[in-house]
Amino acid sequence: MSDLILSHLSADPAMARVIRETIDKPDFRQGNSDVYYDLLVSIISQQLSGKVAQVISGRFMALFSNQYPEPEDVLAMEFEQLRAVGLSNSKTHYIRNVAEFFSSPEHRGKNWSEMSDEDIIRFLTQIKGVGRWTAEMVLMFTLNRTDVLPLDDLGIQQSMAQLFGWQESGKALHKKMVEAAERWRPYRTYACKFLWRWPRNTTK
Repeated sequence: MSDLILSHLSADPAMARVIRETIDKPDFRQGNSDVYYDLLVSIISQQLSGKVAQVISGRFMALFSNQYPEPEDVLAMEFEQLRAVGLSNSKTHYIRNVAEFFSSPEHRGKNWSEMSDEDIIRFLTQIKGVGRWTAEMVLMFTLNRTDVLPLDDLGIQQSMAQLFGWQESGKALHKKMVEAAERWRPYRTYACKFLWRWPRNTTK
């Protein structure tokens, strides 16, 4: 992360505190821009601990030559063979949905740089099993978009509520989050990466 971005975020006293108190600094390395692959990994990892997700992802990738699940290879594989690596029925269906979507050359060859964040979210959430949060994670970690604020992410909600002393929930909380994060534009992605690492319940 550049000094310019750090200086911009630190101009907000609340975010300056978060940055100061975050010992385990975020990883700001660029993603690989492989939206298809990262969607599969995201679906596999949902509601699992990091270690379990890594094991199941490894088993899944080992089913395919070069450890890469080409869409046509995923679709050609028996449902139960996919399930056998530790996937639930619903995750197996969702993975096949992603593979079917990206089996289209038009979809696989999408020029993401020509699309806005909201366009990409609308495009990806056409796939059953891919919600707005998953699409936002792709924007932040795969496509390296700099100004994403995932309002439905529990970690971000909890960190911001503690940071600003909020008690609201639902739409009222979302409204406050958007308003507070205006000061972090156009680098809300970077702010969120700090908020995920910030030690909640730290002393003021």
